[in-house]
Amino acid sequence: MMPADSTTKSAYESFLKAACDRLGYSETIASLLALAAMEIKVEIPIIRDNGELAIFTGYRVQHQNARGPCKGGLRYHPQVDLDEVRGLASLMTMKTALVNIPLGGGKGGITCDPRSLSARELETLTRKFVKRIHREIGPNSDIMAPDVGTNARVMGWIHSEYSAIYGHSPAAVTGKPIALGGSAGRETATGDGIAIVTREYARHRNIRLDGATAAIQGFGNVGINTALAYRKLGIKVIAISDSRGAVYREDGIDIEALAKRKRERGTIADAEGHETISAGELLETKCDFLVPAALGNAVTGDNADRISAGAIIEGANGPLTRQADEILAARGIDVVPDILANAGGVIVSYFEWVQNLQREVWPEERIEKELARILGKAAGEVFSHARDKKLDYRSAAFDIAVARVKEALDATGF
Repeated sequence: MMPADSTTKSAYESFLKAACDRLGYSETIASLLALAAMEIKVEIPIIRDNGELAIFTGYRVQHQNARGPCKGGLRYHPQVDLDEVRGLASLMTMKTALVNIPLGGGKGGITCDPRSLSARELETLTRKFVKRIHREIGPNSDIMAPDVGTNARVMGWIHSEYSAIYGHSPAAVTGKPIALGGSAGRETATGDGIAIVTREYARHRNIRLDGATAAIQGFGNVGINTALAYRKLGIKVIAISDSRGAVYREDGIDIEALAKRKRERGTIADAEGHETISAGELLETKCDFLVPAALGNAVTGDNADRISAGAIIEGANGPLTRQADEILAARGIDVVPDILANAGGVIVSYFEWVQNLQREVWPEERIEKELARILGKAAGEVFSHARDKKLDYRSAAFDIAVARVKEALDATGF
């Protein structure tokens, strides 16, 4: 009997324990790796535009810094809570270790609906959050970045508020506007990285990409840039969705037309020349690659039996539940895990941090080359370990990441 679907945190802990068991580590090590170093919860009062008081809750979890300063996004979403942030911070530790960059894992969020807040309210909320936690963040301790519901503008506000306290500190936050020390390639990094990992997976599996098909859940930064990067590989995106609807087109989605419609009407639903489908139908579209690139827990025990993709490339963090993972494995559907597939964002964030610390500006060509090198190497290690040990890709990825974090902890003399 399969276990009930679980949160990102409990799923992480089960993956972690399994990796420790395979690697022969003690329960003490497993407990230590599961432990968050610091958890911050703050209440943030602001005056809304209508003169009313509103109080929002903000979180920041620093999971592990043995390999370097904590690194991870800040998300604004109504469903943000401490358990979610804990789980995502843990995944960031594994992600930075897997791609072997000298950073740890962190995550943050504010429980709010950013679409219901004015620009002034969002800015006030962001700046007050920084004022509450500024002593615990910074270029040598915890570096924030964009996530669900946040963007370069929000990172610019964080940079401004932090610099007002400590002096000009561009390395305190990444994903900033270029004018404030942001990096070329950061906006497209996650989508570009998904395409790089998909290419390496196809090479490993001897799959021809020219003419292959894909369905993408999510039409935000990650979804759009994944679609564009897939097109360069010859992959035809036949279905895509946003938070309000989904569309299908057998001959291939018109990405630019949908982006224009999204800007003008706020949704891609009912786009001319495309068939409108439900969000559930998108996940069940028959295709070579399904890319869940929105929120977590998109594929669960309830719909995993109906997935028709040849492989799932996890564009979002934690888009599959533990039960879905087991069902898909039993069905022979490969899952390329989030800690590998969507690591392009944190890799280019690392490049931005390095540029800021060294007061350098790298050309886009260097960033593209380095991103492909780092992700290509990480993907090769995962696929080779999975083949040699007869593991699924998530287990292989966790084995590599857990071993690197433990090595760093051992080196500290803990």
